[in-house]
Amino acid sequence: MGQWLYDDAMYRFDAPEPSYWEATPGQLSVSAPRLDGDESCDVAIIGGGYTGLSAAYHLAHVHGVDVRVLEAGHLGWGASGRNGGFCSIGGDGLGGEAMARRFGLDHARDYYRSQVEAVELVRDLIVEESIETPVQGDSEISIACSQRGFEAQKKHAEFQFRALGLDAKVVTRDVLAERYFDTPMQHGAAILKPTFGLHPLRYLTGLAAAAVGRGAVIHANSEVVDWATKGGKHRLSVNGGSLTADRVILATNAFMPEALRPELAARTMPMISSIVVTRPLSGDELAMHRWQTDSPSITSLRLLNYFRVLPDKRFLFGGRGSSDGSDDAQRRNFTALAHRLGEAFPAWRDIDIEYRWHGLVCMTRRLTPAIGMIVDDPSVYFGFGYHGNGVNTATWAGKQLARWVAQSDRGSDRRPAWLPAVCHGDPGRFPFARLRIRYLQADISMLRLRDRIAT
Repeated sequence: MGQWLYDDAMYRFDAPEPSYWEATPGQLSVSAPRLDGDESCDVAIIGGGYTGLSAAYHLAHVHGVDVRVLEAGHLGWGASGRNGGFCSIGGDGLGGEAMARRFGLDHARDYYRSQVEAVELVRDLIVEESIETPVQGDSEISIACSQRGFEAQKKHAEFQFRALGLDAKVVTRDVLAERYFDTPMQHGAAILKPTFGLHPLRYLTGLAAAAVGRGAVIHANSEVVDWATKGGKHRLSVNGGSLTADRVILATNAFMPEALRPELAARTMPMISSIVVTRPLSGDELAMHRWQTDSPSITSLRLLNYFRVLPDKRFLFGGRGSSDGSDDAQRRNFTALAHRLGEAFPAWRDIDIEYRWHGLVCMTRRLTPAIGMIVDDPSVYFGFGYHGNGVNTATWAGKQLARWVAQSDRGSDRRPAWLPAVCHGDPGRFPFARLRIRYLQADISMLRLRDRIAT
């Protein structure tokens, strides 16, 4: 096992996650037996989230490759089964203007075109593979929490529309209240398409079932504890067996076991994101905030909150700002999150909260996703760092990795033409790796202060 950054409470692979998604899994059952004995395949994938399952699906379905997936927990244990269910544009931590300044406008356009493609990829997979998840809304509503924030939003939306070619517009506070919802924190909003909400665990299990149906093999509860390479072959050991493969895709994202591949150590900054879900709200209760939309919403705060009304009229409210993964710290964090919900939507301040859970968002030093191969070992590929928008970005990354693996000559790290330059290769090592959580804590404190000043 690798060295984990947070308290061990964050890495209980054998424990169920008490989420709303786990409580409403649907009827689909996927064959994912524990790896038992010694097996072999052409491509092994470590990580059974969106990246790994999408790569497995496309390798088996499109390219006819013999592929197996090794997942440490049960299917959906990681971030892919715990997130807020937002399929939205923006798997980076930069934003369009900053990306254009750093990488050039053409590369920024390429990236955001890929993000639109990624959202539509998820939508197409849901239809083509008959994945039973409700699809809600057609846009992301980004709430400006101050007048200054709204003025900044206008400029940002204008850049998105004119420079990046995105479907972006702004609405005033009055229009937002009339057509979408009303809350004392809003000063207007930006509307960005395409975006929709889904049931992330049902989408994941549907993707897994589709991969298995196309010939991929998935092994759950099969944590890789050792990785040995000899004679061009990779031997991945789990408790009870091993898997030998010609090529490997590392798709663990924020749960990367760094000791397994030291070349990728300190490339991730896992950030805790927490979610609460209320009991179902009545029509009268929804009317208290003039609720008229099922589109997902976020705030423009640096430590953002995100929220949506679910198909059964429960209210999902999430946020970032914790850097301690212990059980006690998370209890305090859930209390603070519930308080924030009451501040943002005061009519629902006393609504019972029935589900509480958390997960990890994966960030990179470059603040863009990382898709590539290890330079010194071109038989090992990786995909991670989706900055909170992994539903679509990870699915898309898995598809690109499958294409790359299937077409690679194993000799070159040259960027494939279809992969945006801003996503390619090693995103860089975080300095003072052992202190990552400490300066994450400092950053969170700074961002929290700036948010308070801004509002």
